[in-house]
Amino acid sequence: MSDSRLTFDDFLAQVKALVPEVLPWDVEYIFEGKSDSLVLDVREESEFSKAHIMGSMLVPRGILESAADHGFEDTVPELADGRSKEVIVVCRSGRRSLLAANTLRQMGFENVKSLKGGVRGLYDSGYELHNIWGREVPEEELDIFFYPLRKNSPVPSDMS
Repeated sequence: MSDSRLTFDDFLAQVKALVPEVLPWDVEYIFEGKSDSLVLDVREESEFSKAHIMGSMLVPRGILESAADHGFEDTVPELADGRSKEVIVVCRSGRRSLLAANTLRQMGFENVKSLKGGVRGLYDSGYELHNIWGREVPEEELDIFFYPLRKNSPVPSDMS
């Protein structure tokens, strides 16, 4: 009998065949406020509060299904009502967003895409990210947040 288990990479490859991915410059019109598209951030609140796309909506992946439909405690009306809108799903690196975008697609969202590279890719491409207070996060802070083990970054206190 053959082993039918998928690795995470195998599973992601299957999902990539179903979900369109976009690069930051493909959706620059959204970042410039020239669209009514939804930017859905599926990371955890602690990640979102440190660095996110201004105007994005936080719906952690763990509550996505109930947030995207009416009648649940976690319902997010703007998302639940947005099935016909363009929805750009983002996460840290583009993996969770692929899975979340696939879930939304299965739930009947008509125009859902995943941001390839996630918010880390946005940072690497020179786009602004903001903290929970709406302040642009300085490059030094983002470097530590996204790349804590780089040679020139300080080692986090819990790892020394």
